[in-house]
Amino acid sequence: MLHLFSAPVIFVPLATLLGLFIGSFLNVVIHRLPRMMEREWQAEAAALRGEAIPQTERFNLASPRSRCPSCDHMISALENIPLLSYLCLRGRCRHCHAPISRRYPLVEALTAALSGYAAWRFGFTLATVGALFFLWSLIALAFIDFDTQLLPDSLTQPLLWLGLIFNMDATYVSLADAVIGAMAGYLFLWAVYWLFKLLTGKEGMGYGDFKLLAAIGAWLGWQMLPLTILLASLAGAVLAGGLIALKRHERNVPIPFGPYLAVAGLIAMLHGETINTRFPLFTLLS
Repeated sequence: MLHLFSAPVIFVPLATLLGLFIGSFLNVVIHRLPRMMEREWQAEAAALRGEAIPQTERFNLASPRSRCPSCDHMISALENIPLLSYLCLRGRCRHCHAPISRRYPLVEALTAALSGYAAWRFGFTLATVGALFFLWSLIALAFIDFDTQLLPDSLTQPLLWLGLIFNMDATYVSLADAVIGAMAGYLFLWAVYWLFKLLTGKEGMGYGDFKLLAAIGAWLGWQMLPLTILLASLAGAVLAGGLIALKRHERNVPIPFGPYLAVAGLIAMLHGETINTRFPLFTLLS
């Protein structure tokens, strides 16, 4: 039976289907986790001021049930089937017909596609299991950072430790390379942060970026850090320059770096070895 599921013609579609449902859950994480953090900060601030902590409705990843933001209609199970419900409802709430954000099917489809591709890329191995956790975490972090300019410790820190755990048996790189990758990833952006601050008096990035690159280094080793940093920097520079040129973004408004690190980390996970082999510059840098 296990041999049957290991066949790509079965394993890849199953991984894609799993990714579709995980994508639906990631939408909940992306929407609710920053709000959970904000409520926690407000409660801590109230406690420090000696004020009574306000009693609010229980709010976490499981409760309350999802509702339409326009009419407060509670979403039923049939209205919450990934992608299918969105298509059947034609992108609108069944109760008030308000448009449903295209973000939801986008995250679901993206997670499904990447999950299937990772299963095809690594096959029926432990590397696929790790790659799925890696890409699911990066998708959530990218969208949260894009929305709020936050990279929650509750995601970056477990991601880092998972990378070290998976590499205890050299799933992707040796444990030594993973540990060095985690340290080098954090320290590199930490040094860039302080150099930029000393030269300009401004903060160019947040500490969450350090932790995210450290996590990527823990999964992929220090050898992939030059490629990851270069890809993220190029993507950030091109997009930021384009937005400023089109006057859709003010020069003084910061642009989150986490999404570019996440995209670069995914590319490095799936095709980093091929890129380093075809372009000797990256091999020399690493």
